[in-house]
Amino acid sequence: MTPPSYDALVLAGGRARRLGGVSKPDVVVGGRRLLAHVLGAVDGPDVRRVVVVGPDTLAVPDGVTRTLEDPPDGGPVAGLAAGLAILRDGAEPEWVLVLACDVPRVAGAVPLLVGAVDAVVDAAGPGGTGSSSRACDGVVLVDDDGRDQPLVGLYRRVALDAAVARLGAGGGAGAGRDGVRGASVRALVDALDLVRVADVEHHGVDVDTWADVAALEAKGPAASTTTRGTMTGQADARPGLMSEARPDAGGEA
Repeated sequence: MTPPSYDALVLAGGRARRLGGVSKPDVVVGGRRLLAHVLGAVDGPDVRRVVVVGPDTLAVPDGVTRTLEDPPDGGPVAGLAAGLAILRDGAEPEWVLVLACDVPRVAGAVPLLVGAVDAVVDAAGPGGTGSSSRACDGVVLVDDDGRDQPLVGLYRRVALDAAVARLGAGGGAGAGRDGVRGASVRALVDALDLVRVADVEHHGVDVDTWADVAALEAKGPAASTTTRGTMTGQADARPGLMSEARPDAGGEA
């Protein structure tokens, strides 16, 4: 069966307090920005559109749309809502890949998610990626402790839209004070029928602290096989970002 086509939505906002407030998508791991690693993972022929949710100071390559929730700093669910609104313009593949910007090894996870969706659709019987795919609402990566990683997931668009709308209306536990602003991602996906894929190779390891950066540098992030994320006319990784932004030992974080 032909793998499903999908749009990709990358969440690249937030304040990165544990990184001293630097721009997390611009942190360099393995010689590339975190954002470049993630964008490199969504450069296949099955990807229709790519939207990055992040501030206007964040550089994105040609062919990638940038947007941001209004007002900013609304949290990941507000970012998802903003990205989904952009993706409603034009043709809509049934599936939306949702990725955080701080998962530099995620290139290895994407084919696992796509393969799992393909298997579910195939097992559901004839009908292609239409009605038969309603056998599930999405596929997410699961870490070694059995915890879902909802920001490394491939979701059926109508199910994700409905979940965002429910929280936006203030429905259910985990809704933010202003609907999607400050809402819990786990509350967003709790009502969805999900297939879970074990992250055996740790493709979903994320970067929250400088210790995480150091650990990934020592291990070496899995390199993506494409060049999406490299911007014409400028270096892919901003030189010196890590050394300039990282707080000195004993200094203020």
